[in-house]
Amino acid sequence: MASHQYHQIANLLEKMTSTDKDFRFMATNDLMTELQKDSIILDDESEKKVVRMVLKLLEDKNGEVQNLAVKCLGPLVNKVKENQVETIVDSLCGNMMSNTEQLRDISSIGLKTVIAELPQSTNSLAPNVCQRITGKLSTAIEKEDVSVKLESLDILSDLLSRFGEFLVPFHSTILKALMPQLASPRQAVRKRTIVGLSFLLIQANSNAYNGVIDHLLEGLENPPNPGAIRTYIQCLASICRQAGHRLCSHIDRAMHLLRQYSQRDDDELREFCLQACEAFVMRCPEAINPHIPMILELCLKYVTYDPNYNYEADDGDTGIAMDTEEDEYVDSEEYSDDDDMSWKVRRAAAKCLEVLIATRPELIEDFYRNLSPALIARFKEREENVKSDIFHAYVALLKNTRPTDEIAHDPDSMEQVSGPTSLLIEQLPQIIKAIQPLMREKSMKTRQDCFLLLRELLNSLPGALGPHLESIVPGISYSLNDKSSTSNMKIESLGFLYSLLQGHQPQVFHSHIPLLVPLVVTSVFDPFYKIATEALMVLQQLVKVIRPVGNDAGKSNGDFDVSPFVSQVYSCTLQKLKVTDVDQEVKERAIACMGQIIANMGDTLKSELAVCLPIFMERLKNEVTRLSSVKALTMIAASPLRIDLTPILHDVLPTLGTFLRKNHRALKLHSLDLINKIVINYSCSFDSNLLQTAIVEIPPLISDSDLHVAQYSLTLLSTTARMQPQALVGIHEQFLPSVLLLVRSPLLQGSALNCTLELFQALVQTQLSGLDYQSLVSKLMEPVLIGSDASSTRPTEPIQLHKQAYHSSAKCIAALTQQCPQVATPLATKLITDLQKRNDTQVIFCLLTIGEIGRHFDLSSIQVLPQTIIECFGATSEDVKAAASHALGAVSVGSLQTYLPLILKEIEAQPKRQYLLLHSLKEVISSLSTTPAGLAQLLPSVPSIWTQLFKHCECSEEGSRNVVAECLGKLVLVNPEELLPQLQQALRSESATMRTVVVSSVKFTISDQPQPIDVLLKQNIGEFLFALRDPDPPVRRVALVAFNSAVHNKPSLVRDLLPTLLPWLYSETKVKSELIREVEMGPFKHTVDDGLDIRKAAFECMYTLLEQGLDRVDVMQFLDHVQAGLCDHYDIKMLTYLMTARLAVLCPDKVLLRLDQFVQQLRDTCTHKVKANSVKQEYEKQDELKRSALRAVSALSKIPKANKNQQLIDFLKSIKETPELFKIYDYVQKDSITGSSDIIAMDQS
Repeated sequence: MASHQYHQIANLLEKMTSTDKDFRFMATNDLMTELQKDSIILDDESEKKVVRMVLKLLEDKNGEVQNLAVKCLGPLVNKVKENQVETIVDSLCGNMMSNTEQLRDISSIGLKTVIAELPQSTNSLAPNVCQRITGKLSTAIEKEDVSVKLESLDILSDLLSRFGEFLVPFHSTILKALMPQLASPRQAVRKRTIVGLSFLLIQANSNAYNGVIDHLLEGLENPPNPGAIRTYIQCLASICRQAGHRLCSHIDRAMHLLRQYSQRDDDELREFCLQACEAFVMRCPEAINPHIPMILELCLKYVTYDPNYNYEADDGDTGIAMDTEEDEYVDSEEYSDDDDMSWKVRRAAAKCLEVLIATRPELIEDFYRNLSPALIARFKEREENVKSDIFHAYVALLKNTRPTDEIAHDPDSMEQVSGPTSLLIEQLPQIIKAIQPLMREKSMKTRQDCFLLLRELLNSLPGALGPHLESIVPGISYSLNDKSSTSNMKIESLGFLYSLLQGHQPQVFHSHIPLLVPLVVTSVFDPFYKIATEALMVLQQLVKVIRPVGNDAGKSNGDFDVSPFVSQVYSCTLQKLKVTDVDQEVKERAIACMGQIIANMGDTLKSELAVCLPIFMERLKNEVTRLSSVKALTMIAASPLRIDLTPILHDVLPTLGTFLRKNHRALKLHSLDLINKIVINYSCSFDSNLLQTAIVEIPPLISDSDLHVAQYSLTLLSTTARMQPQALVGIHEQFLPSVLLLVRSPLLQGSALNCTLELFQALVQTQLSGLDYQSLVSKLMEPVLIGSDASSTRPTEPIQLHKQAYHSSAKCIAALTQQCPQVATPLATKLITDLQKRNDTQVIFCLLTIGEIGRHFDLSSIQVLPQTIIECFGATSEDVKAAASHALGAVSVGSLQTYLPLILKEIEAQPKRQYLLLHSLKEVISSLSTTPAGLAQLLPSVPSIWTQLFKHCECSEEGSRNVVAECLGKLVLVNPEELLPQLQQALRSESATMRTVVVSSVKFTISDQPQPIDVLLKQNIGEFLFALRDPDPPVRRVALVAFNSAVHNKPSLVRDLLPTLLPWLYSETKVKSELIREVEMGPFKHTVDDGLDIRKAAFECMYTLLEQGLDRVDVMQFLDHVQAGLCDHYDIKMLTYLMTARLAVLCPDKVLLRLDQFVQQLRDTCTHKVKANSVKQEYEKQDELKRSALRAVSALSKIPKANKNQQLIDFLKSIKETPELFKIYDYVQKDSITGSSDIIAMDQS
């Protein structure tokens, strides 16, 4: 120990012996500060002195000193050696037997502190300490003194919950001490005994576990006294919550007894029986299945159990409930009976129903028929807490009622629905009638529950509340006007109103606008900023309802007169917009709301615009509000009302130009979008010089480091080239090099590439100097062809480019050529002629360029074209071959009659070039099948292509077969009625290779967009997917891939087939010994698993099902196979970790039931050690596994109530105590918190 530390500690120890209590207090406080420092190191002698002194201070006469000494124990046990910790534990255990109550209390707190701070590491400290404490606690529990007994039970429970695995050898001793306490006359002793037993049985062996359960069940069969019945049932429920999966074998016996005791006239016993049923349903989902009808019957009976109250007197008053404020529900408020415990029975029944509904989605229709009416009838419940639980049970029912995709995206499509949705629609009037009076109750909790239920109704039945607004709107009004309403109540009401406005067509609100506008305007002026913020958001949505703009404006607004409301809405928002000393959120919402008002009502506010628009300009120049202002101005600039922005445009455009220099991505994106809207709609209102002040800032933004920003920049340049080409004069020399650099980027593809093509077409149409066709094409060709032309005077070597750059450059040249069609054939002729003089990279570029030009023009006049391209098939470079294949297919698109017969002939004549020619054919089919004109062109050739493809279904090369499968699938889309039956016929082939190709081809008939084939495919896809039963593994693998594609792109195709397909899918997730073989590699034997690819395909399909088909899946069965995958091969583990994390979000309640098993398997991965002599790749794989496993742990920890799971708590503590794991876990958590990027829709008009 460092000298200064030694003297400091010695000085503190001396002060602790002072007679002055203040000295002792301050010295103890300073000691605790020192112990909490990482740098402190104590030698053996100092440890002894510090420990001795802290233990002495536990007996100090001053209570404050005692409390500080207890707090010192926490950091102390982590700073001293094991023998000193044992000294502390022995002393505390001894003091617990003291005759002095104060010393006993302080010692028990000290023991709890020590247990809480003991590290859960693998060293011997924790096991040894547990061993020392356990025996003494077991003895203390058997003492007569109740206070000692209670403290001992508490500490033992803490010990079992944290270090249960270390106490397994002492289970028999602990059980011997605990079991008799279940018969204690003191209720507190019995309750703490139950807690201790529950924690013990998590780790207990089967004999001990079954012994305790048998003891409890036998006690219930032959109870010694009525009190024992309650205790044993509580104990069973508690054990089930902690270690429920092990109780499954005893469920039948337990449920028989619960049914029997639930009939007794004892409210407390009924409550405990229902709580036990709830635990069984939650923790033993499979074993409880046969008893679900009985539990449901029990819950329905007791959720209405209220023997001391007559509800019939209230039934006649429901009609006038909305007209009374002072006297409503007087009876329920005045009624009070301290002896009435029936509310606890009803509450237990409601909670059990909630768990039953949440865990049994397969019974949803039965619940709507039998349970829903009963719950609706119980909304009149008099006890507030019970009523809240009934509401939550109904919300669970609504959450399990997922609308189909069509309904979810169309509020008007509630017709022609079936199943639970149709049953809910039938019951909707009863639901609204039941909650209508409750929305005006004095109870805030009840009103909040009403809004919770209504919001969930909006999610389950989009657009269905329209006919019931007469009943709902007054309830919203009541909560917003009621002076006793809390802030949370008002925010909840406004939040619901926002969802209501957003989820229905505007016309349904027309009759309610006169009430809603003043209501929301009043809330805007609420002094609490959160209410004002929410109200402004609602007001913005209300503006869209009052005066919709766009395509449906006339249809949805009809003859509704908006003029009475415009001034009220505008003046209210203007007041908020002008105020500067308000919360940031209020400022932003006021700006957004005013933007919406001007965009939707600006034509009626012409005189007011002169006041309002300059304020926007002020806000635009303020760093805090500039982004909100840009968004608002974008709404205004895009409005079809064409609001006059001339007064501010001269200031707006230069300001937006400065924003493009800021290091603020969202601001750049929105600024580019706003400038684009201004150029599209207001190009006549300003000259090109003004626009130049903004677009001069664009060149640095055109980069592959952020393709989204680059895309917006390119779109703005295209718009400028079309609308104000003069603005590009003198500017294009600055941005063109950036564009050309982007074209050469390996990342340029998709929409960013399309924007680049549009820009080149727009530029060449400007006819500006330096932007003519020849100049632009030369610039695109220069990086590849420079230095190889004989006329070139520069011997510079061509730039090394990525493969994608050649494709992008070729497409750009073709796009330019479309604007100058007269040069297409001469340019292609020159390129084809020069092929012989080029190196490989230049040949690739030339071929791709010829292909892209030929895609848009008929090049059949160039006689040497086809033969020259086919000759390139013999090149030594694979990239040249691929480019030639692509080029032949592309030129065939522009001249199908000339080149398609050639391709088909060559496929037959040149077996060695078959793969390349098939790729050419695929290019033809892919290109022509995307447009109606292309389909019409392709259709006459389909029979000859189909015949040729079928000849090669069984060719020897797998690569060729894969291309054949893709071609067949794409060809079926051209003529599904005729070709799909032919595929089905081929499915019956005896050749496994043929079946593999045919099943694989189905994948290419499925896309995420509606297709004419969809109806036919839905009727017949089952025949292809039933290949999951095929005896040949490759066929099963491609069937899984096709299944995955269907689930991902168009789940409706397979939704009804899931009950049949899922068992076959699950069977493919299992390791099959017949597919495992040993291969000898020299002196070593290597195991090869031929079933791995099939299992991976199966798990990938399961992962897709998570997102698209989980509502039709038995989640508990699904979890079984996910858990099995957690112990499989590296690749499958990685998939199942992803699935675990996703399941934790999608169905947290179900995952919570299996949390113990998930945590154990994840812990095994995280604590696995790689063998010392392993190669580097093994270490990297293990690190990646740990990272993925900890991502899953992070997701599991976010499940509601997961923080009560002891295994997870222990594992998380273990992670924090292991530096290597904690570093990864910390990174994973930070990574998961990163916000989503600010993406906005882009107008390409």
